[in-house]
Amino acid sequence: MKPLELKAASRATGTVRLPGSKSISNRVLLLAALADGATVVRNLLQADDTRVMVESLSRLGVRCVAEAPGVLQVPGVRGEFPVKQAALFLGNAGTAFRPLTAALAFSGGDYRLSGTPRMHQRPIGDLVDALRMMGASIEYLAGESYPPLAIHPADVRPGQSTRVRGDVSSQYLSALLMALPLAGGGRIVVEGELISKPYVEITLNLMQRFGIAVARDGWREFRVPPGPYRSPGTITLEGDASSASYFLAAGAVGGGPVRVEGVGRGSIQGDVRFAEVLERMGAIVNSGEDWIEASAAEGKLRAFDLDLNHIPDAAMTAAVLALFADGPCAVRNIASWRVKETDRIAAMATELRKLGAEVETGPDFLKVTPATLKSGVAIDTYDDHRMAMCFSLVSLGGVPLTINDPDCVAKTFPDYFAVFASIAR
Repeated sequence: MKPLELKAASRATGTVRLPGSKSISNRVLLLAALADGATVVRNLLQADDTRVMVESLSRLGVRCVAEAPGVLQVPGVRGEFPVKQAALFLGNAGTAFRPLTAALAFSGGDYRLSGTPRMHQRPIGDLVDALRMMGASIEYLAGESYPPLAIHPADVRPGQSTRVRGDVSSQYLSALLMALPLAGGGRIVVEGELISKPYVEITLNLMQRFGIAVARDGWREFRVPPGPYRSPGTITLEGDASSASYFLAAGAVGGGPVRVEGVGRGSIQGDVRFAEVLERMGAIVNSGEDWIEASAAEGKLRAFDLDLNHIPDAAMTAAVLALFADGPCAVRNIASWRVKETDRIAAMATELRKLGAEVETGPDFLKVTPATLKSGVAIDTYDDHRMAMCFSLVSLGGVPLTINDPDCVAKTFPDYFAVFASIAR
């Protein structure tokens, strides 16, 4: 866990080919495993979160075969995991833990799901309540409403209805949507305001690619038909739009142009809308079907006050960009930050203050008033990959800094700092 010292930089320019999207990768891995027929997955993210998903599928009897780096053949099991008793360790991967909880609830086996200490602090009670409403048998092994979990066989009748809160994590709804075809279909009613809607759009889009078209009434009610899923044969994944935000922000701060390839106007990921944040701040943004490019305009970036509920991951990048703005900035409607890899509102506030900013926080907002950047600050990362990546941008303000525990980026982007160094001057 050796700290990484980033030298002061004043320029960023170049082209970055993005790794596969984490959100798409883990969804596709599960859908391909549950499908009728084998699927070849191309541009699969190779990182900790996808590794734990592949390892868990293997323990469930889905023997994936690596054909080349980033290319995996997944043999579908037509909705029936062959292994009926297994213990799965899922790290701190919410995109693996929540969907597998739902899928295994309808798999007729005995399973134990656990993760890192932080994963055991991330709530899952709303998802478990929704599954129990349909007849699932799930037991908490430690604290009520939190992992680890034990899942037992249950008699679930087809066509059941359930309800789930939408205001804590959209992953609960996505998990239910992907699992319901295994239970003979059913109906989901969302209670309260659904957050992070673009991530649910990803789920619906990918389910349709695997042959399951979900009918819905806005964001309130979803009607899921019975399975099985059907393999599309080969599926090539987009680059990660959340990861793109760091490089596009680097172009806006460091002059640019910085171009990311692998994601563009045709993306199904909500985080491509981070480009709109950059435009609001005065950066110059251009895009094509498979690329986006950002450059700085004259003068400082403009201050902003924005509701970024739809792009909670990229919103962290915006919070760091506030250090380079011409006035106070606010990131709003981000309560979901509290239950991510760390309490991101508290962590961001602490580290931004180290750099000299004045920061105000609340249950669902962060306000940042920029000041002269302090040099040589050591940034703590809280075992959170996005903390490490977004704070690397500070070096483009012409000050050196240290990133503690830089290896935490292995969760989604193992070679991030090497790629960042390739565009920073």
